[in-house]
Amino acid sequence: MSRPQVQVGEVQFSVLVPLYRTDPEHFRDMVGSVLAQTVTSFELVLVDDGSEDDRLTELLAEARAADPRVRVVALPENSGISAASQAGLDVATGRFVALLDHDDLLDPRALQVVAEALTTFPDADLLYTDEDQLHDDGSFRATFRKPVFSPERLRGHNYIGHLSVFRRSLLTEIGGFRPGFDGSQDYDLVLRATERARSVVHIPEVVYHWRIHRASVSHRSGNAPVFDAARRALAEHLERTGIEGSVEQVHAVGVYRIRRSPAATPPVTIVIPTRGSRSIVRGRDQVLVVEAVRSLLARTSYPDFDVLVVADTPTPEDVRRDLVALAPDRIRVIDYPYPFNYAEKINLGVIRARADLLLLLNDDTEILTPDWLETMVGLLAPDVGMVGARLQYEDGSIQHLGLHVGRGEVKHIAEGEPADSTGPFADLLVDRETSGVTGACVLVPRRVFDEVGGLSTAFAVNFNDVDFGFKIREAGYRVLVTPHAQLHHFESRTRRRRVTATEVTRLRRRWAHRLKVDDYWRYAWPARRPVEVVPAAPRPGCM
Repeated sequence: MSRPQVQVGEVQFSVLVPLYRTDPEHFRDMVGSVLAQTVTSFELVLVDDGSEDDRLTELLAEARAADPRVRVVALPENSGISAASQAGLDVATGRFVALLDHDDLLDPRALQVVAEALTTFPDADLLYTDEDQLHDDGSFRATFRKPVFSPERLRGHNYIGHLSVFRRSLLTEIGGFRPGFDGSQDYDLVLRATERARSVVHIPEVVYHWRIHRASVSHRSGNAPVFDAARRALAEHLERTGIEGSVEQVHAVGVYRIRRSPAATPPVTIVIPTRGSRSIVRGRDQVLVVEAVRSLLARTSYPDFDVLVVADTPTPEDVRRDLVALAPDRIRVIDYPYPFNYAEKINLGVIRARADLLLLLNDDTEILTPDWLETMVGLLAPDVGMVGARLQYEDGSIQHLGLHVGRGEVKHIAEGEPADSTGPFADLLVDRETSGVTGACVLVPRRVFDEVGGLSTAFAVNFNDVDFGFKIREAGYRVLVTPHAQLHHFESRTRRRRVTATEVTRLRRRWAHRLKVDDYWRYAWPARRPVEVVPAAPRPGCM
């Protein structure tokens, strides 16, 4: 169904607020924050959900008398927040509906920034902003800087939250608020709206202040009915969108995992580049690639995979024999007889791979979760070009959960964080979109690999995975990372990573627009490991 375009001069907002026995001081503050908006073309729809509170009735009458833009709906009995919200939506006349909780505050420019965004994105059907928390001592904390629309992350928790503004015609189209989802009615609404919206727009400004006090839902981790409603909303979302899977709660306060259960398990070729190096792991000298493959065979529950090892010429012959001996029907070793170029090694392996799904894996890894490959394969969809995993050091601390880019730099998200870290706003617990993932463990369909031309051999050592991910995003695909596929990565934590100035310059010139800001991760992690930038070797005849 087509929805009308809106010109900036026509924009009108209905600010929808369901109320139930609201604290008088909070009520005055909330109403005052709406009436102070720099945009004047709005109405404030206040719905009293059968509070039977004489003081609140007086306050509602005062607010309506003070400003003609205030509209009051009084329900005869308490019907729940979903019904109250729908009662407000039924009388709303604005082209856009903004949702506001009865004890929260809007910044004076909240509606203005939305109106400005609509001039740039006139087909936006849902817009959302950043937010923070207002505590009892008057302080503003926990600024939540959200990503651009991230549908995978939305399935993990309702990160869109406040302030959310919907085109009213879209809400009418999807049936508005549904009964039976009290406490998670906004989550259910957002899921259904994003399934139909032509455009979902993030506005990176903090214009919503979420009041935190003892009665806040955020402080009631044991609120089982709310979380049950969220699980049902997600389950119905999966059914509507054709995703086979079940919903699991993975954190006390409203964080979920969609455990995919696809009907098919297509073949996967795992491509491992190596030179047969040895290292001390857990006090034992071992050949890394042999132990990596041994781990694959022993701990991977995925039923259909083969392993292709791309070995540099110096790889000892006994290492090659030991690899094949582990599973002669599943393991092949091919030779790479050229000067070292990681990207070229991977490309050669892909050419020789048998399957149409490719798992690129470093030779210094160990499987931790048996269903790691099912998890990654399950996240593939027609618009997903690459899936990465959670890598951790031997001591369990995080090494990688996606790549963070910004200010011309690239870092591993959460590197060095404790194993049990949830990250800001539970970001490390959910499947989500990301700007890129490390090539140490990445799943990619062959069709996508071929479409973007594989790994660029111009990045022989560093940044080939960064460049690869950017090419995939540039082609219009999403890049995902999951915390539920976990591997050890025995990369030395004390090794100084050596990056040449030429590599840095090449990456910055090629991807200046991608390196300016990270649309998916807006929290800066401190650098845990120093990166050494070394001068490029002079070319013959050059000074």
